[in-house]
Amino acid sequence: MASKTNACRLLDQLRVAYTLHEYTWEEDQLDAGTVAAKVGLPAGQLFKTLVLRGDKTGVLVVCIPGDQELDLKKTAAVSGNKKVEMVPVKEIQGLTGYIRGGVSPLGIKKAYPLYLDRKALALDPVSISAGRRGMQIFLAGEALASAAGAVVSELT
Repeated sequence: MASKTNACRLLDQLRVAYTLHEYTWEEDQLDAGTVAAKVGLPAGQLFKTLVLRGDKTGVLVVCIPGDQELDLKKTAAVSGNKKVEMVPVKEIQGLTGYIRGGVSPLGIKKAYPLYLDRKALALDPVSISAGRRGMQIFLAGEALASAAGAVVSELT
């Protein structure tokens, strides 16, 4: 097993139960559907982490099911913005400490507001990036919401 990531260390510190799941990855196969298949879950249980910028609040992070599309209008409304847009890929590592395909909603280097899609609460497990390509964390959706200090809302 590879060394623990910041996301794992945070969960350990909070005494949150989780399991790690490694998989082989390729640069052109980082989409949620492919990763979900590799870790043996439906795409709706794999939550992708997206980094956005709001016109009023600045950077925010959202976590939504891998089989869903983010609703920018809902996300703007719930986050107190008039509009939100995706942050360019080249800015992701500088903002989060993680690279595309390995962005975890946990252990981000700066405490940005995190919005979690409500569907996570009914799932056990949900799968999130462990903060490294090729590694996923499985944990209960409610545990993710609590550990992340997430605002839970309808985002898709």
